[in-house]
Amino acid sequence: MMILVEKPLGNAADPAWAQVLEGAAIDPLELDQWQAQKNRFRLRTAAGVEVAVALGRNTHLRDGDVLVWDEPNLRAIVARVSLNEVMVLRLDGLLGRPPQDLARACLELGHALGNQHWPAVVKGAAVYVPLTVDRKVMASVMRTHAFEGVACEFLAGSEVIPYLAPHEARRLFGGADSTPHSHAPVPAEG
Repeated sequence: MMILVEKPLGNAADPAWAQVLEGAAIDPLELDQWQAQKNRFRLRTAAGVEVAVALGRNTHLRDGDVLVWDEPNLRAIVARVSLNEVMVLRLDGLLGRPPQDLARACLELGHALGNQHWPAVVKGAAVYVPLTVDRKVMASVMRTHAFEGVACEFLAGSEVIPYLAPHEARRLFGGADSTPHSHAPVPAEG
């Protein structure tokens, strides 16, 4: 039997839903960060229930979204979303500097991120970059460039996603690690 989900009923983190779900059997629908950004997909829960998700445009599932509630049997299907960490570059230290210094710093930072093929989302004075390689490697790249006025930290994806619009979340989490590339030469056809 397949269950169609067109919108979440609520979220387990909401106090009202937390109370409803207390003592209920929870069947998790495990999603990685790529699947969670899609609005149409089909997966099986941990208990083997097939779920077809067909959400509205620009809508995605969040960790804890209640997809199915079977009140008579006290059972629920709840989305469990695993998001990778995010490198956050804080640009606050650049504010107030002369325009030519800002332009140079932003161009150099953009070049460094682009050279690594790291996607980025800019919001206010912060740049969010999904971990596409090991955290130590990304931190090392930032230390090597030693950008003056740019602070670097790493946050859980779950801490960042509430501040993102759906299109920004897709850019940050939607397949960041599914598009590997190489600078190896392309063989000539012939």
